[in-house]
Amino acid sequence: MEQKSYEITYIIAPDVDEAAKTALVDRFDKILSDNGAEVVDSKDWSKRRFAYEIGGYNEGIYHIVNIKASDDKALNEFDRISKITDGILRHMIVVR
Repeated sequence: MEQKSYEITYIIAPDVDEAAKTALVDRFDKILSDNGAEVVDSKDWSKRRFAYEIGGYNEGIYHIVNIKASDDKALNEFDRISKITDGILRHMIVVR
């Protein structure tokens, strides 16, 4: 099966300390790779102010992950776990 490229953007709460943020990013990169996706790039974009309040926050740290995957297993697992993780405010998965 052919691999597709995806871009995942997620917003991390601004009050998460640097060590916890690094652990969170590593955890989600590992979730993707353990479920068959190849993590091409994973980097912080910037801390940005929101147009409207999200979960009581007015700003957040945007993180972007580019992956290649041949099926939806890794994406579904990422989606499921990111919805129940406190440090992630929002996420979006886009096919590139």
